[in-house]
Amino acid sequence: MLLVHDDAGQEARFQTALDITRALEGHLTCLDVAQVQVIAGDYSGGAATAMLMADEREREAANRVTLEARLAHEGVQWNWIESSGGLAECVTRAAGLADLIVVNRKLDVFPEPDMRGVTASIAVRSGTPVVAVPDDVRSLDVTGRALIAWDGSDPVTATMRTCIPLLKLAAAVMLLTIDDGGEGVPAEEAAAYLSRHDVHATIRRVAGKHRHADDIIAEESATWEASYCLMGAFSHNRLVEALFGGVTRRMLSTSKLPLILGH
Repeated sequence: MLLVHDDAGQEARFQTALDITRALEGHLTCLDVAQVQVIAGDYSGGAATAMLMADEREREAANRVTLEARLAHEGVQWNWIESSGGLAECVTRAAGLADLIVVNRKLDVFPEPDMRGVTASIAVRSGTPVVAVPDDVRSLDVTGRALIAWDGSDPVTATMRTCIPLLKLAAAVMLLTIDDGGEGVPAEEAAAYLSRHDVHATIRRVAGKHRHADDIIAEESATWEASYCLMGAFSHNRLVEALFGGVTRRMLSTSKLPLILGH
């Protein structure tokens, strides 16, 4: 499922979704969301809000014409769904039969929409892995190297299982485990599971004391020249995540790689 919305990250989402759909010989569902904007203190009986919504629908209608013309020449099966409301709510509501959801990790140029918050909300609420891409990417190399940020938690375990078809396309897969005192499914068991699906992963252990996990993941991804990073979303205490950011939020803010997040 591709989030369609006329914003600065749409081209990155569009190209990434096409790459994945072609590689997996899948079907692309385009969810076109007209975002509802409510004006605080609108004393016109809602007229100002209604005018903004009409403008939003007009922009999205023009956006649909443009993208449908492009899709006609992309060689993938696709369908189009229109929705209106908040981005996260619309995507979550429509994601029941989606295998992957393509969104942005955040938008670097514009503060709105808040794609970091939208992406985190979708990953937690939908139960479907989210492919979160930087807004300057124009492709996702599914045949490149896949780094799995392995902490042995339920979220990363479930996400890895769901993404086996994608991982099977990778030239190499690495399970990166950070020794920070945490407990979970050992990386060796994850590697054994992957091998039963003909995915032969290597394991790399890195000391994590006194270092943020996201810094380590970014450094190892760059050194290993990973094409994307798969990880669990909000695998630690949610209150701590909300108050202090957490690994997931920092990765959504700073990662230069496409992220595959699942909860």
